[in-house]
Amino acid sequence: MRVVIVCGNNSNQKALAYKVSSNFNVVGIVVESKKQKNKYFTFKDKFIRIWERFKYFKIHNAWKNLMNHYQSIYPSFNNKNIKFVENINDKSVVPFIKHLEPDTIIVSGTRMIKAPFFEIKPKKGVLNLHTGISPYIKGGPNCTNWCISENKFHFIGNTVMWIDEGIDTGNIITTEQTPLRGNESLFQIHLKVMDHAHDLYLRSIEVVRNNFENCPSVCQKSIGKGKIYYTNMWRSSQKKLLLKNFKNFNDSMNSLKYIERSSKLTLVKLPSNKNSK
Repeated sequence: MRVVIVCGNNSNQKALAYKVSSNFNVVGIVVESKKQKNKYFTFKDKFIRIWERFKYFKIHNAWKNLMNHYQSIYPSFNNKNIKFVENINDKSVVPFIKHLEPDTIIVSGTRMIKAPFFEIKPKKGVLNLHTGISPYIKGGPNCTNWCISENKFHFIGNTVMWIDEGIDTGNIITTEQTPLRGNESLFQIHLKVMDHAHDLYLRSIEVVRNNFENCPSVCQKSIGKGKIYYTNMWRSSQKKLLLKNFKNFNDSMNSLKYIERSSKLTLVKLPSNKNSK
């Protein structure tokens, strides 16, 4: 099975690309650099940004340490056929991928993909990875942080879905909670969620390769309604709630309330690997 990876340029995406390339026939990678536009910030804006980084350093450091962790292990993409673009919707992306004739495309960590990308019709579809359990929690910039901030620890987990033109709205292939004990630091939570995400993605690709006819495609609306979180919603008040709720993380994860909430989740299980060795 010929696989094309479409991903961001962060260290966790390098780690994912390495793991996928080590297990499947990756014929090419498209990497989005996602350069930020130059914005004008007043002195007040800059002061607020610096103050928030200082005040919420635990949140910023958890993610920074995660990126440093992966960078130390996976410093670069391990594939010779790589195309770097500033925007994944660049007009050169579609012909590049079509030329590679992939059987499936896997997406992770890019901005929202738009037409004409959907002109590409690989015979085994286009997969997307979402850190968060759909349809319950969607969007960004980081659904694990949103789960803690909203005091919804039972939503911490991952989703693999068939991609569509919405925000994390595609039909679900599989969903799983990330196994947590409750004694983790913020960094350890992010690491466990990301490692679990990579593992779930690998298992999903394996099913697509070996048992495609039985691969799930569950409409999210058939499960229930969720909430979409946007980057501009991630403000000081939400960060403050995260730190407040995290103080009770251990007690909450080992409470009857967590067990009850978890039991009400509708999760989509992967079928067995028909041709696994």
